[in-house]
Amino acid sequence: MKQLVYLLSGAIFGLGLSISGMIDPLKVKSFLAIGTAGWNPALIFVLGSAVPVYFISFIFLRRRQKTLNGTRFEHPIPRPVDRKLILGSALFGIGWGIAGICPGPALVHIAFLEMNFTAFILAMFVGFEVQRRLR
Repeated sequence: MKQLVYLLSGAIFGLGLSISGMIDPLKVKSFLAIGTAGWNPALIFVLGSAVPVYFISFIFLRRRQKTLNGTRFEHPIPRPVDRKLILGSALFGIGWGIAGICPGPALVHIAFLEMNFTAFILAMFVGFEVQRRLR
């Protein structure tokens, strides 16, 4: 049952990314080009719709104290902002700005058998492994 919930959640997330245009690197890059003539603010609506959905889900799960698959809903432990967090965030943002794609949308491209994103996916997993070993 858990695997079905995970599969359904991933499929809904991927569908949302596809419909919203978040898997289109050119659309993402034009959104990130704030202050230029080519700026496209359309993805603001994606964020504007995602935040209330998350907020309502969070309140629901917090009151219920269990996830939909029955495991205990645990609140993340706040961590201080440190050098690793700032460096990781900066690297993520730079990569996102250069490629116009981040991990979730890249995996959606693989699901659609768009193999031109294979290099990005491989580099992403190499980066995960390098980070794991350096830690």
